[in-house]
Amino acid sequence: MRTVSMFVLFKKQMSLYYEAASFIEPSAPQTNSLKSRIYNAKNLKSTPAQIFALVSEASKWSLILKEVVEKSQLLLHELKISVKTLLGLLLVHDLLLAKRGIAAPASHALRLAVERHKARVQAEFTKARLRKGFSSVEALRQHVDQKQQATDLTEQTQKDYRTAIAPYLWSHPRWVRINSLKTSLAEQLATTFFGYRTVDRLEEIIEDDRPDRSPQILHIDLHVPDLIALPPLTDFSTSPAYKNGLLIFQDKASCFPAYLLDPLIAGGDIVDACAAPGNKTTHLAALRQRSQREHGQTKIWACERDTARAAVLQKMVSSAGAEDIVTVKVGQDFLRLEPEIEPWCGVGALLLDPSCSGSGIIGRDDIISISLPSIEASAAQATHPKKRKRKPIQEKPSQNNDTSEQVPITTADDQEALKTRLQSLSSFQTKLLLHAFRFPQSRKVTYSTCSLYAEENELVVLAALASPIAKENRWRILLRDEQVDGMKRWEIRGDVTACDGDVEIAEACIRCNKGTKEGTQGFFVAAFVRDQDGSSADEDEWDGLSGSDS
Repeated sequence: MRTVSMFVLFKKQMSLYYEAASFIEPSAPQTNSLKSRIYNAKNLKSTPAQIFALVSEASKWSLILKEVVEKSQLLLHELKISVKTLLGLLLVHDLLLAKRGIAAPASHALRLAVERHKARVQAEFTKARLRKGFSSVEALRQHVDQKQQATDLTEQTQKDYRTAIAPYLWSHPRWVRINSLKTSLAEQLATTFFGYRTVDRLEEIIEDDRPDRSPQILHIDLHVPDLIALPPLTDFSTSPAYKNGLLIFQDKASCFPAYLLDPLIAGGDIVDACAAPGNKTTHLAALRQRSQREHGQTKIWACERDTARAAVLQKMVSSAGAEDIVTVKVGQDFLRLEPEIEPWCGVGALLLDPSCSGSGIIGRDDIISISLPSIEASAAQATHPKKRKRKPIQEKPSQNNDTSEQVPITTADDQEALKTRLQSLSSFQTKLLLHAFRFPQSRKVTYSTCSLYAEENELVVLAALASPIAKENRWRILLRDEQVDGMKRWEIRGDVTACDGDVEIAEACIRCNKGTKEGTQGFFVAAFVRDQDGSSADEDEWDGLSGSDS
């Protein structure tokens, strides 16, 4: 009995490391920001501030720590660490860098496993520091901190910490779309949200930055029907309304594409080209349901080429009660659809929300990446030790960054890699959009991304409009004055400079910024319509994609 009690005690006292590891292991969910996930977690034994500080610091140092652990051959000599490399990395971090060392009982097996090799670990850390040209640990720490984009919070009290992250943690409301396929806004206000006070200003929702309370207030959105905002820490994930598909968690900006597509247009089925996980698909279904009486029964085709994501999509469609409206095409690559044959020749509208950089997602710049040591690398160090001449210690850091360190920095190479990635994404996105223009009966297309980069947004719009297929089939951008009312009233529009100074096209594009009083993630959406009458535009030379994509 005493043995069991001691094990429970040791486990509790090691909880900081186990809990920190649970937020950064590969299977950990990445849907929200790290700060939000930690501060919303239930039943933590350690304080959220302690966990976040450890994770953030270990992430900053992980590439250096990885080198130290591998060169010290810790994994070769300690089986307990070799099978729990993430925990081992966190323990080594505290051994080397935490003021009070490892925060675990002196007799705990994992602590003992690390501290048995303390001298060698410290020696390898010193060698790593000297190789990088720093005369002291403090100089190396300053270097790492300067390269870290997030604020260093290791020296702050929990109260100061909460104040420091408040602009990030509390600025984004909890958006909830009322699923009109199963319920109504009025019904939910009278049931699920009974007793909630409705406020006119969204700012009242996001201004309350106290993590110890979630006031019963809500804001009915002024742009998108059936959408409400709740305080950031509101949790309805266990409520019957959410479990039964009456409520759908969906960011406001994510609701724009389906609403801008405005499925009330007459005739034709709808294609959601890149449909998983299904929020936009089910939103389309809800909007389309309103028009069934006027336009008859139409179908939504939801394409998803990834079978695993298609399974998530099917579950979402079922939960939302949209099976009668939505047909999921499992494993279907949108680019392989043949527009001229049934059933695609009857499609009247298409929604495109393709893969993108995700630079606008709330918390995407907060996703923790940790490099873990490997036993293979340790074995290689033992088999092929490198003999190097000792170099004199440099009193000042080298002006050239050590490329082997790879702490989060912005170098010319990083910028070139980003440029290449954006070019690749933009080419793929434009290709999808041009394919949508080929459907013979289509009259409207929306194109959206959760990206902040013009390369994936305005530049794709310009390339598509300048393409031969757009001119030949009389496609043009949907002007602001032609947009559905809520979108017409949205004030944040496209970048005029990115639109080559064309104010009309910029005004037709819709942008959302993250971390602002509007409470959205970063987003972009534009709609295209096909003129039914008039001759095609002049066939000007186009500098976009290759002829095979036109």
